[in-house]
Amino acid sequence: MRSLQRSVAKMICIGLPGPTLGEQTLALLKRGVSNVVLFKRNCESPEQVAALCAAIKDKAGHPVLISIDQEGGRVQRLRERFTPIPPMRAVGQVNDEKLAMDIGKILGRELRAVNIDVDFAPVLDVDSNPDNPVIASRSISSDPSVVARLGCAILRGIQSEGVAACGKHFLGHGDTSQDSHHTLPRITHSMERLEQVELPPFKAAIDAGVSSIMTAHVVFDALDPKYPVTMSRDALDGILRDRFKFDGVVFSDDMEMKAITAHFGLEEAMVRGAGAGIDVFPISHTLELQNQALELLIKAAEKGKISPGRIEQSKRRVDTMIALYYQPPTHEALAPIIGCKEHHVVVQQLRKLCDESALAEGRDPTEFV
Repeated sequence: MRSLQRSVAKMICIGLPGPTLGEQTLALLKRGVSNVVLFKRNCESPEQVAALCAAIKDKAGHPVLISIDQEGGRVQRLRERFTPIPPMRAVGQVNDEKLAMDIGKILGRELRAVNIDVDFAPVLDVDSNPDNPVIASRSISSDPSVVARLGCAILRGIQSEGVAACGKHFLGHGDTSQDSHHTLPRITHSMERLEQVELPPFKAAIDAGVSSIMTAHVVFDALDPKYPVTMSRDALDGILRDRFKFDGVVFSDDMEMKAITAHFGLEEAMVRGAGAGIDVFPISHTLELQNQALELLIKAAEKGKISPGRIEQSKRRVDTMIALYYQPPTHEALAPIIGCKEHHVVVQQLRKLCDESALAEGRDPTEFV
Protein backbone atom coordinates (compact mmCIF):
# COMPACT_ATOMS: atom_id res chain seq x y z
CA MET A 1 0.00 0.00 0.00
CA ARG A 2 2.88 2.38 0.77
CA SER A 3 4.20 1.73 -2.73
CA LEU A 4 0.83 2.79 -4.19
CA GLN A 5 0.81 5.96 -2.12
CA ARG A 6 4.30 6.93 -3.27
CA SER A 7 3.37 6.26 -6.89
CA VAL A 8 0.29 8.48 -6.54
CA ALA A 9 2.44 11.19 -4.90
CA LYS A 10 4.43 11.43 -8.15
CA MET A 11 1.23 12.74 -9.75
CA ILE A 12 1.32 15.94 -7.65
CA CYS A 13 3.45 19.04 -8.32
CA ILE A 14 3.64 21.49 -5.44
CA GLY A 15 4.51 25.14 -5.02
CA LEU A 16 6.28 26.64 -2.00
CA PRO A 17 4.90 29.49 0.14
CA GLY A 18 8.13 31.49 0.18
CA PRO A 19 11.85 31.63 -0.60
CA THR A 20 12.89 28.80 1.74
CA LEU A 21 12.02 25.13 2.12
CA GLY A 22 9.54 24.80 5.00
CA GLU A 23 8.79 21.73 7.08
CA GLN A 24 5.28 21.26 5.65
CA THR A 25 6.59 21.26 2.10
CA LEU A 26 9.40 18.89 3.08
CA ALA A 27 6.81 16.55 4.63
CA LEU A 28 5.03 16.31 1.27
CA LEU A 29 8.32 15.60 -0.49
CA LYS A 30 9.08 12.85 2.05
CA ARG A 31 5.77 11.21 1.09
CA GLY A 32 7.00 10.84 -2.50
CA VAL A 33 6.05 14.09 -4.23
CA SER A 34 8.59 14.40 -7.04
CA ASN A 35 7.69 17.70 -8.71
CA VAL A 36 8.08 21.25 -7.39
CA VAL A 37 7.22 24.47 -9.24
CA LEU A 38 8.75 27.84 -8.35
CA PHE A 39 7.08 31.26 -8.64
CA LYS A 40 8.20 34.84 -8.26
CA ARG A 41 7.54 34.67 -4.51
CA ASN A 42 10.20 31.96 -4.24
CA CYS A 43 12.92 33.81 -6.15
CA GLU A 44 15.13 36.58 -4.75
CA SER A 45 18.54 36.20 -6.41
CA PRO A 46 20.36 33.62 -8.53
CA GLU A 47 22.30 32.43 -5.49
CA GLN A 48 19.15 32.10 -3.35
CA VAL A 49 17.29 30.18 -6.10
CA ALA A 50 20.24 27.84 -6.58
CA ALA A 51 20.44 27.24 -2.83
CA LEU A 52 16.67 26.67 -2.52
CA CYS A 53 16.72 24.11 -5.33
CA ALA A 54 19.76 22.43 -3.80
CA ALA A 55 17.98 22.20 -0.43
CA ILE A 56 14.94 20.61 -2.05
CA LYS A 57 17.06 18.06 -3.87
CA ASP A 58 19.32 17.34 -0.90
CA LYS A 59 16.57 16.91 1.70
CA ALA A 60 13.80 15.14 -0.23
CA GLY A 61 15.49 11.75 -0.05
CA HIS A 62 14.71 10.98 -3.69
CA PRO A 63 15.05 12.80 -7.06
CA VAL A 64 12.74 15.82 -7.39
CA LEU A 65 12.16 17.69 -10.65
CA ILE A 66 12.08 21.46 -10.13
CA SER A 67 10.05 23.46 -12.65
CA ILE A 68 9.43 27.11 -13.42
CA ASP A 69 7.61 29.33 -15.93
CA GLN A 70 10.46 31.10 -17.69
CA GLU A 71 8.98 31.95 -21.09
CA GLY A 72 10.26 35.44 -21.82
CA GLY A 73 8.31 38.68 -21.88
CA ARG A 74 5.78 39.11 -19.11
CA VAL A 75 6.12 35.55 -17.79
CA GLN A 76 9.63 35.36 -16.33
CA ARG A 77 9.80 34.30 -12.71
CA LEU A 78 13.56 34.86 -12.65
CA ARG A 79 14.52 38.48 -13.28
CA GLU A 80 17.15 39.64 -10.80
CA ARG A 81 20.40 39.52 -12.88
CA PHE A 82 18.95 36.90 -15.25
CA THR A 83 19.02 37.69 -18.96
CA PRO A 84 15.76 39.56 -19.78
CA ILE A 85 14.20 37.60 -22.66
CA PRO A 86 11.84 39.62 -24.91
CA PRO A 87 8.26 38.46 -25.48
CA MET A 88 7.83 35.50 -27.82
CA ARG A 89 5.91 37.81 -30.17
CA ALA A 90 9.27 39.46 -30.90
CA VAL A 91 10.84 36.08 -31.67
CA GLY A 92 8.03 35.36 -34.11
CA GLN A 93 8.29 38.74 -35.78
CA VAL A 94 12.02 38.29 -36.44
CA ASN A 95 11.30 34.74 -37.65
CA ASP A 96 14.86 33.45 -37.43
CA GLU A 97 15.15 29.79 -36.47
CA LYS A 98 18.77 30.02 -35.26
CA LEU A 99 18.00 33.05 -33.13
CA ALA A 100 14.99 31.25 -31.64
CA MET A 101 17.16 28.27 -30.77
CA ASP A 102 19.75 30.59 -29.20
CA ILE A 103 17.00 32.10 -27.03
CA GLY A 104 16.04 28.58 -25.96
CA LYS A 105 19.67 27.82 -25.11
CA ILE A 106 19.89 30.93 -22.91
CA LEU A 107 16.76 29.87 -21.04
CA GLY A 108 18.04 26.34 -20.56
CA ARG A 109 21.59 27.34 -19.61
CA GLU A 110 20.52 29.83 -16.95
CA LEU A 111 17.91 27.49 -15.45
CA ARG A 112 20.35 24.60 -15.29
CA ALA A 113 22.88 26.86 -13.56
CA VAL A 114 20.46 27.38 -10.64
CA ASN A 115 19.48 23.69 -10.41
CA ILE A 116 16.12 23.89 -12.24
CA ASP A 117 15.20 20.88 -14.37
CA VAL A 118 12.01 21.80 -16.26
CA ASP A 119 10.96 24.98 -18.08
CA PHE A 120 7.21 25.35 -18.67
CA ALA A 121 7.94 26.75 -22.13
CA PRO A 122 7.55 27.28 -25.03
CA VAL A 123 4.02 28.60 -25.45
CA LEU A 124 2.62 26.88 -28.56
CA ASP A 125 -0.70 28.72 -28.61
CA VAL A 126 -1.47 30.54 -31.86
CA ASP A 127 -2.13 34.27 -31.41
CA SER A 128 -5.44 34.34 -33.29
CA ASN A 129 -7.60 36.53 -31.04
CA PRO A 130 -6.63 40.20 -30.51
CA ASP A 131 -8.87 40.30 -27.40
CA ASN A 132 -7.07 37.41 -25.69
CA PRO A 133 -6.32 38.55 -22.11
CA VAL A 134 -3.91 35.77 -21.14
CA ILE A 135 -1.82 34.72 -24.18
CA ALA A 136 -1.33 37.63 -26.64
CA SER A 137 2.40 38.54 -26.70
CA ARG A 138 3.27 35.23 -25.02
CA SER A 139 2.48 33.59 -28.37
CA ILE A 140 5.11 33.41 -31.10
CA SER A 141 2.80 34.24 -33.99
CA SER A 142 -0.67 34.23 -35.49
CA ASP A 143 0.67 31.84 -38.16
CA PRO A 144 0.55 28.19 -36.98
CA SER A 145 3.49 27.22 -39.19
CA VAL A 146 5.68 29.94 -37.63
CA VAL A 147 4.63 28.89 -34.12
CA ALA A 148 5.48 25.29 -34.99
CA ARG A 149 8.85 25.98 -36.57
CA LEU A 150 10.16 28.51 -34.03
CA GLY A 151 8.56 26.70 -31.10
CA CYS A 152 10.51 23.59 -32.06
CA ALA A 153 13.70 25.63 -32.31
CA ILE A 154 13.16 27.07 -28.82
CA LEU A 155 12.43 23.70 -27.23
CA ARG A 156 15.47 22.16 -28.89
CA GLY A 157 17.56 24.97 -27.46
CA ILE A 158 16.17 24.49 -23.95
CA GLN A 159 16.62 20.73 -24.01
CA SER A 160 20.11 20.93 -25.49
CA GLU A 161 21.18 22.50 -22.17
CA GLY A 162 19.83 19.59 -20.12
CA VAL A 163 16.50 21.16 -19.15
CA ALA A 164 13.16 19.60 -20.11
CA ALA A 165 10.83 21.78 -22.18
CA CYS A 166 7.03 21.81 -21.86
CA GLY A 167 4.80 22.82 -24.77
CA LYS A 168 1.67 24.62 -23.63
CA HIS A 169 -1.36 24.96 -23.53
CA PHE A 170 -2.74 21.92 -25.37
CA LEU A 171 -5.10 22.00 -27.35
CA GLY A 172 -4.62 25.74 -27.67
CA HIS A 173 -5.45 28.82 -25.58
CA GLY A 174 -4.72 31.36 -28.29
CA ASP A 175 -8.25 32.09 -29.51
CA THR A 176 -10.04 32.67 -26.22
CA SER A 177 -11.37 36.03 -25.08
CA GLN A 178 -11.40 34.83 -21.48
CA ASP A 179 -8.62 33.94 -19.03
CA SER A 180 -8.76 30.45 -17.51
CA HIS A 181 -7.17 31.82 -14.34
CA HIS A 182 -10.53 33.48 -13.70
CA THR A 183 -13.20 31.60 -15.67
CA LEU A 184 -13.75 28.56 -17.92
CA PRO A 185 -13.20 29.55 -21.58
CA ARG A 186 -15.05 27.78 -24.38
CA ILE A 187 -13.98 27.54 -28.02
CA THR A 188 -16.66 26.78 -30.60
CA HIS A 189 -14.47 26.25 -33.70
CA SER A 190 -15.04 23.23 -35.91
CA MET A 191 -12.69 20.27 -35.75
CA GLU A 192 -11.45 21.22 -39.22
CA ARG A 193 -10.34 24.62 -37.93
CA LEU A 194 -8.61 23.05 -34.91
CA GLU A 195 -6.72 20.70 -37.24
CA GLN A 196 -5.51 23.67 -39.29
CA VAL A 197 -4.63 26.19 -36.55
CA GLU A 198 -4.49 24.94 -32.96
CA LEU A 199 -3.07 21.44 -33.32
CA PRO A 200 -0.12 21.69 -35.78
CA PRO A 201 2.35 23.36 -33.35
CA PHE A 202 1.78 20.62 -30.76
CA LYS A 203 2.19 17.85 -33.33
CA ALA A 204 5.42 19.47 -34.53
CA ALA A 205 6.74 19.78 -30.96
CA ILE A 206 6.00 16.13 -30.25
CA ASP A 207 7.76 15.10 -33.45
CA ALA A 208 10.71 17.29 -32.36
CA GLY A 209 10.99 15.41 -29.06
CA VAL A 210 9.42 17.80 -26.56
CA SER A 211 9.68 16.24 -23.13
CA SER A 212 6.32 17.32 -21.73
CA ILE A 213 3.02 18.99 -22.61
CA MET A 214 0.76 21.16 -20.45
CA THR A 215 -3.00 21.16 -20.94
CA ALA A 216 -5.39 24.09 -21.19
CA HIS A 217 -8.40 24.47 -18.91
CA VAL A 218 -10.47 25.24 -22.01
CA VAL A 219 -13.57 23.52 -23.38
CA PHE A 220 -13.56 22.70 -27.11
CA ASP A 221 -17.13 22.09 -28.24
CA ALA A 222 -16.13 20.15 -31.36
CA LEU A 223 -14.22 17.63 -29.26
CA ASP A 224 -15.80 17.50 -25.81
CA PRO A 225 -18.52 20.05 -25.02
CA LYS A 226 -18.77 18.98 -21.36
CA TYR A 227 -15.21 18.99 -20.03
CA PRO A 228 -12.08 21.13 -20.47
CA VAL A 229 -9.06 19.48 -22.10
CA THR A 230 -7.54 18.78 -18.68
CA MET A 231 -10.44 16.41 -17.95
CA SER A 232 -11.16 15.17 -21.48
CA ARG A 233 -10.20 11.65 -22.53
CA ASP A 234 -11.11 12.52 -26.14
CA ALA A 235 -8.49 15.28 -26.10
CA LEU A 236 -5.71 13.57 -24.15
CA ASP A 237 -5.96 9.85 -24.84
CA GLY A 238 -7.71 10.42 -28.16
CA ILE A 239 -5.46 13.03 -29.75
CA LEU A 240 -2.32 13.43 -27.68
CA ARG A 241 -1.62 9.77 -26.94
CA ASP A 242 -3.35 7.77 -29.68
CA ARG A 243 -3.04 10.08 -32.69
CA PHE A 244 0.12 12.03 -31.92
CA LYS A 245 1.83 9.10 -30.14
CA PHE A 246 3.06 11.30 -27.30
CA ASP A 247 4.49 9.26 -24.43
CA GLY A 248 6.05 12.05 -22.40
CA VAL A 249 4.72 13.67 -19.25
CA VAL A 250 1.40 15.53 -19.47
CA PHE A 251 1.07 18.29 -16.87
CA SER A 252 -2.28 19.89 -16.22
CA ASP A 253 -2.35 23.65 -15.94
CA ASP A 254 -2.59 24.78 -12.34
CA MET A 255 -5.48 23.09 -10.53
CA GLU A 256 -6.15 26.18 -8.40
CA MET A 257 -7.24 28.22 -11.41
CA LYS A 258 -10.90 29.22 -11.35
CA ALA A 259 -11.60 27.40 -14.61
CA ILE A 260 -11.36 24.31 -12.40
CA THR A 261 -12.22 25.45 -8.87
CA ALA A 262 -15.36 27.40 -9.82
CA HIS A 263 -16.83 24.65 -12.00
CA PHE A 264 -15.68 21.27 -10.68
CA GLY A 265 -14.87 19.73 -7.33
CA LEU A 266 -11.20 18.96 -6.79
CA GLU A 267 -11.86 15.22 -6.56
CA GLU A 268 -13.92 15.13 -9.76
CA ALA A 269 -11.36 17.22 -11.65
CA MET A 270 -8.37 15.15 -10.56
CA VAL A 271 -9.95 11.70 -10.85
CA ARG A 272 -11.39 12.49 -14.26
CA GLY A 273 -8.16 14.20 -15.30
CA ALA A 274 -6.07 11.21 -14.25
CA GLY A 275 -8.37 8.89 -16.18
CA ALA A 276 -8.15 11.15 -19.23
CA GLY A 277 -4.36 11.09 -19.28
CA ILE A 278 -2.90 13.73 -16.92
CA ASP A 279 0.34 12.51 -15.35
CA VAL A 280 1.08 15.42 -12.99
CA PHE A 281 -1.28 17.97 -11.38
CA PRO A 282 0.38 21.25 -10.32
CA ILE A 283 -1.16 22.70 -7.15
CA SER A 284 1.02 25.72 -6.87
CA HIS A 285 -0.10 27.93 -4.05
CA THR A 286 -1.93 26.38 -1.08
CA LEU A 287 -0.34 23.85 1.27
CA GLU A 288 -3.72 22.76 2.62
CA LEU A 289 -4.99 22.03 -0.89
CA GLN A 290 -1.78 20.16 -1.77
CA ASN A 291 -2.30 17.81 1.18
CA GLN A 292 -5.99 17.47 0.39
CA ALA A 293 -5.26 16.65 -3.25
CA LEU A 294 -2.75 13.97 -2.32
CA GLU A 295 -5.21 12.33 0.09
CA LEU A 296 -8.00 12.49 -2.51
CA LEU A 297 -5.85 10.83 -5.16
CA ILE A 298 -4.64 8.12 -2.77
CA LYS A 299 -8.20 7.28 -1.69
CA ALA A 300 -9.41 7.31 -5.29
CA ALA A 301 -6.61 4.92 -6.25
CA GLU A 302 -7.33 2.62 -3.30
CA LYS A 303 -11.02 2.48 -4.28
CA GLY A 304 -10.19 1.77 -7.93
CA LYS A 305 -11.51 5.10 -9.23
CA ILE A 306 -8.13 5.51 -10.90
CA SER A 307 -6.89 2.29 -12.43
CA PRO A 308 -3.55 0.80 -11.33
CA GLY A 309 -2.51 0.86 -14.99
CA ARG A 310 -2.98 4.62 -15.23
CA ILE A 311 -1.00 5.22 -12.06
CA GLU A 312 1.80 3.01 -13.32
CA GLN A 313 1.87 4.84 -16.67
CA SER A 314 2.25 8.21 -14.93
CA LYS A 315 4.93 6.87 -12.61
CA ARG A 316 6.85 5.46 -15.58
CA ARG A 317 6.67 8.74 -17.48
CA VAL A 318 7.77 10.82 -14.49
CA ASP A 319 10.59 8.38 -13.76
CA THR A 320 11.70 8.59 -17.40
CA MET A 321 11.79 12.39 -17.24
CA ILE A 322 13.77 12.17 -14.00
CA ALA A 323 16.26 9.81 -15.65
CA LEU A 324 16.67 12.20 -18.58
CA TYR A 325 16.59 15.64 -16.91
CA TYR A 326 17.05 15.44 -13.16
CA GLN A 327 20.50 16.56 -12.06
CA PRO A 328 21.89 16.66 -8.52
CA PRO A 329 22.53 20.20 -7.26
CA THR A 330 25.69 21.97 -8.27
CA HIS A 331 27.34 24.85 -6.45
CA GLU A 332 29.28 26.42 -9.30
CA ALA A 333 29.86 30.16 -9.67
CA LEU A 334 26.85 31.77 -11.33
CA ALA A 335 28.36 35.06 -12.52
CA PRO A 336 29.90 33.59 -15.71
CA ILE A 337 26.47 32.26 -16.77
CA ILE A 338 23.58 34.30 -15.37
CA GLY A 339 23.06 37.46 -17.44
CA CYS A 340 26.46 37.06 -19.10
CA LYS A 341 27.61 39.22 -22.00
CA GLU A 342 27.16 36.40 -24.52
CA HIS A 343 23.48 36.09 -23.59
CA HIS A 344 22.89 39.84 -23.74
CA VAL A 345 24.40 39.99 -27.23
CA VAL A 346 21.81 37.49 -28.49
CA VAL A 347 18.95 39.42 -26.87
CA GLN A 348 20.17 42.75 -28.24
CA GLN A 349 20.32 41.25 -31.71
CA LEU A 350 16.70 40.16 -31.37
CA ARG A 351 15.60 43.55 -30.05
CA LYS A 352 17.25 45.38 -32.95
CA LEU A 353 15.44 43.25 -35.53
CA CYS A 354 11.87 43.66 -34.26
CA ASP A 355 9.41 46.53 -33.91
CA GLU A 356 9.05 48.31 -30.59
CA SER A 357 5.44 47.15 -30.40
CA ALA A 358 6.58 43.51 -30.27
CA LEU A 359 8.60 44.22 -27.13
CA ALA A 360 5.64 45.34 -24.97
CA GLU A 361 5.27 42.90 -22.09
CA GLY A 362 2.17 43.82 -20.10
CA ARG A 363 1.05 42.25 -16.81
CA ASP A 364 1.97 38.70 -15.89
CA PRO A 365 -1.43 36.97 -15.98
CA THR A 366 -0.23 33.81 -14.29
CA GLU A 367 0.65 35.27 -10.87
CA PHE A 368 -2.98 35.00 -9.85
CA VAL A 369 -2.49 34.18 -6.19
